[in-house]
Amino acid sequence: MTVTDVNGASIEVLLVEDSIGDVRLTQEVFREANSAIRMHVAYDGVEAMAFLRQEGVHKDALRPDLILLDLNLPKMDGREVLARIKEDESLRLIPTVILTTSDSEADIVRSYELQANSYLSKPVQLEAFESLVKSINDFWLTKAKLPQQSSL
Repeated sequence: MTVTDVNGASIEVLLVEDSIGDVRLTQEVFREANSAIRMHVAYDGVEAMAFLRQEGVHKDALRPDLILLDLNLPKMDGREVLARIKEDESLRLIPTVILTTSDSEADIVRSYELQANSYLSKPVQLEAFESLVKSINDFWLTKAKLPQQSSL
């Protein structure tokens, strides 16, 4: 059974994160914030691109409505993933939010140069992280108007 949003559709979110602990925490907090979310996880940049391009084991992957992207990933870092997403005609309209531990000004500037839709630093404290995830849900998945899958 698929849980759906108010329009009857599930909200597909791709989390690109290599930390298993951060993945579990993010999944748990999103599950509490919005039961319509279906969270998909890619643990490195190469897997993220395979998921987005529906290649290999991801041939049946659903197109995400939102991508949450860490910068420091194995195999292909998040900056390269972001560049490839925004260069790809079929992927560039998917909102891509950088969700990373880095608060480096160089990372922030580079992410926006590569057309990130938002840059968020992961807080260390659990309550602050929960609050951040809830704010992502409130803005990106509740208030913001996202392109419809059929129009992409």
